[in-house]
Amino acid sequence: MKIWVDADACPVVIKEILFKAAERTKVQLTLVANQYIRIPPSRYIDMIQVGRGFDVADNEIVKRVEVNDLVITSDIPLAAEVIEEGGYALNPRGELYTTNNIKAILNMRDFMDTLRSSGLETGGPAPLSQSERQDFANQLDKYLTKHTKQ
Repeated sequence: MKIWVDADACPVVIKEILFKAAERTKVQLTLVANQYIRIPPSRYIDMIQVGRGFDVADNEIVKRVEVNDLVITSDIPLAAEVIEEGGYALNPRGELYTTNNIKAILNMRDFMDTLRSSGLETGGPAPLSQSERQDFANQLDKYLTKHTKQ
């Protein structure tokens, strides 16, 4: 079991939570990004820098993800692909994407994309709140507790 991070857009505070969790649980954590990202020295944390381009990092994650791996991403289509591969996906706000909810979330994303493309201002996501950080940490701990015992 590994944790993969769609790291280009992952908030720093979430990466810091992940770094601590990887050290504490001795689970391999890999950040995948188009640009170099500084990581702490650790035998459990590494980084893969991929070329620039649309979905290059996403494709690299999907290529490497295995059953029961966890992917940290706010990219809903990537989350759907990860779930199809037998992995799990968690967004930085603490929402766990599952086979039970991913279709509805994809439909809502597509609907909002249609609204934006028709010229309607929908606004972007709000800044990450303290409660969302806590939700993320709690979901991560639940996942790690369940999957590191197997």
